Amino acid sequence: MGAPLDGITVVALEQAIAAPLCTRHLADLGARVIKVESPGTGDASRHYDGVVRGLAAHFVWLNHGKESAELDVRDGPDRAVFEALLGRADVLVSNLAPGALGRLGFAPDDLVERFPRLVVVDISGYGTGGPLDHKRAYDLLIQSEGGACAITGLPGQPAKPGVPVADIGTALYAYSAVLAALYDRQRTGRGTVVRVAMLDVLAEMMGFALNTVMHGGEMVPVGLGSPTVAPYGAYPTRDGATVVLGTTNDREWRRLTEDLLGRPDLAADPRFARNEDRVALRDELDAVLREWCVRHDIDEVQRRADEAGIGNARLNDVHDLAGHPQLVQRGRWREVGSPVGPLPALVPPALGAGWPRRDGRVPALGEHTAAIRAEVADVRREPGGGARRP
Repeated sequence: MGAPLDGITVVALEQAIAAPLCTRHLADLGARVIKVESPGTGDASRHYDGVVRGLAAHFVWLNHGKESAELDVRDGPDRAVFEALLGRADVLVSNLAPGALGRLGFAPDDLVERFPRLVVVDISGYGTGGPLDHKRAYDLLIQSEGGACAITGLPGQPAKPGVPVADIGTALYAYSAVLAALYDRQRTGRGTVVRVAMLDVLAEMMGFALNTVMHGGEMVPVGLGSPTVAPYGAYPTRDGATVVLGTTNDREWRRLTEDLLGRPDLAADPRFARNEDRVALRDELDAVLREWCVRHDIDEVQRRADEAGIGNARLNDVHDLAGHPQLVQRGRWREVGSPVGPLPALVPPALGAGWPRRDGRVPALGEHTAAIRAEVADVRREPGGGARRP
């Protein structure tokens, strides 16, 4: 069985995280992804650090399975190569600076007029229109503008989540939109323009918080916990570890108190009958859990929590994740090629049964430029060269 996107060509004018993660997932599904990079410098994420044997951690994560072509799309010969690529491509994904595609002469609406089967995904920070559409946007800026940092951390101490959720969320919305647009093209024969704004994505991800405050509630950050349910948090154990556990509904609350803590009096206490009551008394309940957990080792806490049907986890660091037995024993690691040799990478999170696994390679800057130039030149020499395939 072939990969689902075999035969699909994606051209990427991309940088940093949002667009590159989108196109890397398309490559994981079999698409040919041609990453167009500025001559001499390339994607800025190539230069964030050199921690991966001289390569940047971000770039290795986001770009295996792609081809790299150094093209100055403002320049005559390189521009012609780029236009030829668009003439044969199925998808263009871009997250350049606001309005950059238009200034380059490749406005998305114009492109789908010139190339009617092309799917154009234009990722921006704030979308078109409104007072902020001119601003550059990075993950921290969008999370700050969109309120995510205000519900992370502690009261008076906002924090950015360690994972770039605005970038990743935008990548996944763009990725799913590409798949939907290709499916729609099967029915209509036409491509489309998909505009994805990072602020719109972050606002969608803040949906429960928005509903809370728009209907009279408050969202007070509680550190390693949830503002909307209690008890639910991190508690030290006797052996110096930290366990994360808690409840998300009234049935779990009864199991927690009766079966795990051995405290039926808490289950019967009317002050704790509903989740909103427990949220109001969070500090009191956290103290109860903390006092119980600190008298037991983490293995015992987790065993007893599992037996009681209470969700639980260890508070791990990134080193723990790198060697996590659940990933190792399920074969979630693979090797991808790179200019410095094979490197570990995770298997894509979602693959259909029978789909081939595409391990790919992290490309050196401009590694495929010559081959792509020659390919475009060969097509132009063919009768009817440059025409899009049906």
